[in-house]
Amino acid sequence: MSIQAKGSMDRSNLIFSLQERQREEGYISDDAIREVADQFQMPPIEVEGVVSFYTQFKRVKPGKYKVAVCDGTACHIKGSTQVLNWARDHLGLAPGETDSEGLFSLEAVACLGCCSLAPVLSINGKAYGNLDRNKLLRVLRTYARREEDA
Repeated sequence: MSIQAKGSMDRSNLIFSLQERQREEGYISDDAIREVADQFQMPPIEVEGVVSFYTQFKRVKPGKYKVAVCDGTACHIKGSTQVLNWARDHLGLAPGETDSEGLFSLEAVACLGCCSLAPVLSINGKAYGNLDRNKLLRVLRTYARREEDA
């Protein structure tokens, strides 16, 4: 039976299924690729192709603390590029990376919806605004100390 003959109705749920897996795990693991491929009776390479095509899907396991630097218009005008550079330098990560301890992930996002706080970043959904270098470093160090104290 060809892949096309297996029913396009099932395939219409492929992206939804991948989104659910990412919500559960925080990323799309190799196991998830294989399991979704089995579920939809398709080769894993085809699922991988979908995952790699859409930027919403992450292939790297996120850190415990997901640092998202806003680069929306208001934040960009107020210096979000510099905030991202400071975060990158302090964490030793490029956007899209997770540190080797699995503690921090860094990403640049289009908008956090906190324009009045520009420039802003969020850590696991909690917003920190009106950032300058010192405030950013204080915030990041607070999260790092949580792990040291645990």
